[in-house]
Order: sequence, then C-alpha cells, then structure tokens
Amino acid sequence: MNIHKLSKRERERFDFDIIAHWIPAGERVLDLGCGDGNLLRYLSETKRVEGCGVEINPQSVLQCVRNGVNVLQIDIEGGLSGFEDLSFDHAIISQALQAMHATERILAEMLRVAGEAVVSFPNFAYRTNRSAVAKGHMPVSPDLPYEWYDTPNVRFFTLVDFEALCDQLGIEIREKLAFDETGRRVTDDPNLNGSLAFYLLGRRPE
Repeated sequence: MNIHKLSKRERERFDFDIIAHWIPAGERVLDLGCGDGNLLRYLSETKRVEGCGVEINPQSVLQCVRNGVNVLQIDIEGGLSGFEDLSFDHAIISQALQAMHATERILAEMLRVAGEAVVSFPNFAYRTNRSAVAKGHMPVSPDLPYEWYDTPNVRFFTLVDFEALCDQLGIEIREKLAFDETGRRVTDDPNLNGSLAFYLLGRRPE
C-alpha cells in the first residue's frame, strides 16, 4: 500500500487496520487521546468492541459524541485513577505518545487498567529523518508532518529508545511491526528503515 499518495483519511484507515488486527472481536477497549473517536468507531463497526475514549480537547470530545463514541474528558498526563485495574482488555494510544510529557506514567497506567496495550508512534531515527537532521533541519514527513515551530510533539524518540524504556519499566514487548513511508512492512533494521512503529505490550511475567 502506497500511503505516500493517500489522503489523510486513507492514511488514518491504514493505521486503524494495523491496530485492529491485535484486537479480538467483542473486547473492552480504552483509547487514550482518542481525538474525534474515529478509531473506536472503526473498531466498534469492524470488531464490535465495547469502547471508551479519553480526550482533553473539548472540540474533539464533541466530535466523539457526534460519532456515537463513549468519551470522558480527562487529562491522561495525570493518570487514569478513575479506572479500576484490568477494567479493559486493551488500552490504545495511537500516534499520541510523542505528544505526552508523562510517558512512563502513561505506559504503566495502560497496563494497570488493561491486559495489553497497543502503542503506535513515528520513528525519529527513520533514515529520511536522519538525513534531514544531517542537513541541519528538523524532519518533516508524512508521519512527522509538523514544522518545528508548530509541532504538538514534545518527545522525539526511536524504536531503540522505546524498547529500552519498556525494558526499564518491566514491560514485555509481545509483538512489533514497522512500516516505511510507502506502507511497506520493514523487518531489516526497523530502527533505520521504519517510519511508523506499532507495539503490542503486556506485563512482564514475574
């Protein structure tokens, strides 16, 4: 699939399809930083999930309601204390972790309230991003579409960085997928050749 030439909606669908293959039908799903609720709506339509979204932006919350998605207006940076342990099967944060300050807390909370977590994020170490930095510029790409002065991203990390943090936090990486800008799956040195990464996480067995 060539996502370079796809519309924003088609790129979104690509992301949703990858996440959906890890979500069994009928599960309870929590989507953190759910935006307009389109992912939960998609999972509801294709996997019949029982979903709940968490979002801080009032306009996005309103769009969730219009999409028929259950949503709570919460700042996830402060934790998920309103949710009981293992109240969901999967917690998802899709291409939003890089916009969060409390990275460690969010990952820990995801695996407190859910049996598994799905995380996707752009890889700052992708070869074209490295090339941009080598030329003296911050990278701009389909997966990092913002200029340095208007980006919502506050964390710029790589697959290697993320995996090291998971190891530090006692989080088990159960599966991972990486794709280049054309939507082709990458298995050869994904930290160099992968533009977008997806991880399925769980608690490490004691």
